[in-house]
Amino acid sequence: MAIDSSNETKPVVRPSRSAEPDRDAIAKDLHVGTGVQSKRLPKPEKVDGQSRILWDYLIPVVAFHLLIPVALTSYFFSWWGVLFLPIGNYIFTSMGIGAGYHRLLTHRGFDCPKWFEYLLATLGVCSLQDSPARWVLVHRVHHQHSDHQPDPHTPKVSAFWSHMGWLFIENRELSTAAAYDKYTRDMMRDPYYRWLQRGLNWVWVYVAHAILFLAVGFGIAATVCETSAQMIQFGLTFFMWTVVMRTVYTWHVTWAINSAAHMWGYRNYETREDSRNNWLFALLTNGEGWHNNHHADPRSAQHGHQWWEFDFTYISLAALEKIGLIKNLARPNHSALDRKAV
Repeated sequence: MAIDSSNETKPVVRPSRSAEPDRDAIAKDLHVGTGVQSKRLPKPEKVDGQSRILWDYLIPVVAFHLLIPVALTSYFFSWWGVLFLPIGNYIFTSMGIGAGYHRLLTHRGFDCPKWFEYLLATLGVCSLQDSPARWVLVHRVHHQHSDHQPDPHTPKVSAFWSHMGWLFIENRELSTAAAYDKYTRDMMRDPYYRWLQRGLNWVWVYVAHAILFLAVGFGIAATVCETSAQMIQFGLTFFMWTVVMRTVYTWHVTWAINSAAHMWGYRNYETREDSRNNWLFALLTNGEGWHNNHHADPRSAQHGHQWWEFDFTYISLAALEKIGLIKNLARPNHSALDRKAV
């Protein structure tokens, strides 16, 4: 996740509070040159012997994964719980991470009322994938340096590193005030995103949503169960699948965009990194896996460019545009994409 302090590349975003964000500056893929380099890369420069293990990331991830075999026991397993996974994935990953964190906050691919922006961002927080400002910072650095030093999570370090290893080791450069000022100045001027960034407030939002799901589970149990033992089992099972298993599921399908979608798949466009259109994770994330398309035109909120490239997140945004809740939905720049076509 490091940023080379000697890099002379201009900041991705420098909007003023009184003006509309510079959409092209936010969304622009700053890569130059052609061809995809295949050589391995070291970890980012500021991930070294002085870097701390980030226990506040590692412990929850390990703990949630240890609960997977528990969820599969006869006491907790539920087919309706399994069926909730794609529903939870749509609500919290597609709309929270895909539409909110990614297409709106990182690339400014559409406009919407502030309350709706905050709703999408809060759904993203409920996926336990870091605060909005931190997520956006990392992703903007990824776009500026994708599969080149110092990309925060390129598979050219290793597949495990790109999938999840980068989360657990401190990258000192990305924690500096200068990094936030350079890459997320627009967000850090917003009081809600500053509040979420402060301390562990974004974590407490996740905890509050988990408690709400637990309460809902026991509320349903109180109406459908006949005994206290049945009520406890139902309530805990509801929590296990709607919070714990849903969070683990959405972690991995999202992380796979950093790993699998830079290793396996096909390319519609020539870009300077290893991005691929990975149909499996495109389906599992409702559109995020059309990753080569996205790197070829980062501003576009439509990631599926071919008729077979199903992008349910974009379809949802287009429907919201139809009813007037969002506007200025960015679509593919075909004239620019034609020049990049393979």
